[in-house]
Amino acid sequence: MSGPRTIRVVAAVIERDGNYLITQRRPTAVLPLLWEFPGGRVEDGETDADALRREVKHRLGVEVQPGQLISFVSHPYEHYTVDLYLYECRIAAGEPKDLNVHSFKWVTSGDFDQYPFTPADELSMNKLLGLD
Repeated sequence: MSGPRTIRVVAAVIERDGNYLITQRRPTAVLPLLWEFPGGRVEDGETDADALRREVKHRLGVEVQPGQLISFVSHPYEHYTVDLYLYECRIAAGEPKDLNVHSFKWVTSGDFDQYPFTPADELSMNKLLGLD
């Protein structure tokens, strides 16, 4: 019997004027109403960059240009493990809208602690901020 399945997830760290774009999960989602960096699951045969473009467009209606990998964390949840890859991204076209998220905000890294993040995103943030 194999262990829990692993899901590859990518997320975009989008910074503008010292603020970072974060999104709130919908009330009906797994981990409802928690905050995270925008992104989602990488589909079979899809590159991380393609998944970032698809997921951010789907959730926020903007086109992103993925950049370099910032961090990687692996976090075990009860029924699966998430391998989360955080990429530096910039908005190439459009302005964010809450299409398939509950909400979104631009916040400073100093304000991250005011938002309850998903466990995997929390680990990523700590790496990003040098707190791990």
